[in-house]
Amino acid sequence: MVPQFEARKLARIWEPILSELETRTGFEFEILGAPRIPDFEEAFTNGDYDFAYMNPYHAILANDAQGYEPFIRDGARQLYGILVVREDSPYKSVQDLNGKEIAFPAPNALGASLMIRSDLSKAHGVAFKPNYVSTHSSAYLNVILKQVAAAGGVMGTFRSQPIEISEQLRVLYETARVPPHPISVHPRVPKHVREAVEAAFLDLWKSGYGREILEQVPILEAVPTSLKEYKPLSAMGLDEFIVVN
Repeated sequence: MVPQFEARKLARIWEPILSELETRTGFEFEILGAPRIPDFEEAFTNGDYDFAYMNPYHAILANDAQGYEPFIRDGARQLYGILVVREDSPYKSVQDLNGKEIAFPAPNALGASLMIRSDLSKAHGVAFKPNYVSTHSSAYLNVILKQVAAAGGVMGTFRSQPIEISEQLRVLYETARVPPHPISVHPRVPKHVREAVEAAFLDLWKSGYGREILEQVPILEAVPTSLKEYKPLSAMGLDEFIVVN
């Protein structure tokens, strides 16, 4: 899974989900961690994962590189990037950030970096200095500690922050909406395995406990998806903002 949070939090979120999937499918699952988003990108580019939870633009890149296919996503929400500043900061518009330093979790994080950097540069003509700090949580913390003027994130990770963090931040800007992070599968995975895992996710969401643990991802409503839903991202002109490791 894309390392939006630090490793222990990701493990707390995903271990009960994988346990339920093992019960429902009879398969065994192993978490393969990546300390930083660029490491995660390198891993899926190499085809290291059988299944991967990734951002929507990663889904396009992973399909191009290895043929990964999205098959499960959250049907109850959309993904969008946000720019946050300190609650007590003087910044009232994105133009106020011209010439400032902005923290991002990684260059190629879709909502939290690519879409925001594209909007700032192309739609608003704002010049800024990017500072890539590995995770969404680190980006938010850098704002609170006054290391940067603002930070890119997504509403999902912002809402999951402890209240003592989120109450010190203010959302200054929101990007356009796109379909949220899918779970994608490598083409080497046999069809019957993929189908069993897809059925297990859909079945898990139908139970109260299943909804409770999936909401931590967050997946508020597990629904089937396909690459077709993510193809429009290719037309957003984000390629010029991609940073190759």
